[in-house]
Amino acid sequence: MGFDGAVRSGTSQARRVAKGRVVETAARAGFVARGVMYVLVGVLALRIALADDGGQQADRGGALTEIADKPFGNALLWLLGVALAGMALWRLSEALFGQAGPDGHKARKRLASAGRSVFYCVVSYTVLAYVAGDKGSGSGSTDRQSDDVTATALDWPSGQWIVGAVGAGVVVAGLWIAGRAMLRKYRDHLRMSEMSAPVRRTVDVLGVAGGIGRGCVFAAAGAFVLVAAVRHKPGEAKGMDDVLRSFRDTPAGPWLLVAVALALVAFGFFSWASARWRKV
Repeated sequence: MGFDGAVRSGTSQARRVAKGRVVETAARAGFVARGVMYVLVGVLALRIALADDGGQQADRGGALTEIADKPFGNALLWLLGVALAGMALWRLSEALFGQAGPDGHKARKRLASAGRSVFYCVVSYTVLAYVAGDKGSGSGSTDRQSDDVTATALDWPSGQWIVGAVGAGVVVAGLWIAGRAMLRKYRDHLRMSEMSAPVRRTVDVLGVAGGIGRGCVFAAAGAFVLVAAVRHKPGEAKGMDDVLRSFRDTPAGPWLLVAVALALVAFGFFSWASARWRKV
């Protein structure tokens, strides 16, 4: 077998592995882990809305602390970190060999999968570093981290324009997420025919409500980054916790935050439904 043949054989074997049971299991475990994170953040946001937050952050750090304080918390965090690494592995396989579906090999979809793979690698690392003893890794306030990153970026040449572009991009991403949820685009990725009618209705409620809520949080976070760029004040950029608290401070009062919190919980449950019916 020549060099070209060996390369083709290796590529074919890698593709079979990427489409095999191991990567599929990793992906489904990743959806379960994502659901856990969103449910916990939603519950913490609900506590804030009801003025019973106990000083906890409604973000990834708060979720990790919540798990760590429970019996067998460290073991659960190890499982969570490994499962999120599984999600990163699945997204990497999509970037290399294409997503499920007829248009899954398009460049933009593969690029999007690559970006998601990097994101879940980072999230998995922070969870695993936290449980391994680096308590400042995963539990740090996202609000402080957002301030630090924004301040650094604003000091770059043309930093104000860069931060503004990032903020605008996050706003667009949030509106895109919410819009796709309203149009029920998630159905393209689920095996809807395998669900009973009541289950389909439930998944639709969770997918639409969860997607809109998630999109609103992204859009709000992007808007704060945009304001930070316009005013050249890094403190205007907010992490997940401050973004959620900002919903409570609107004229609608805590009830808007209650709605957003319940939507995040719904997205968590939708992630668990994806673990069962997602096309992988």
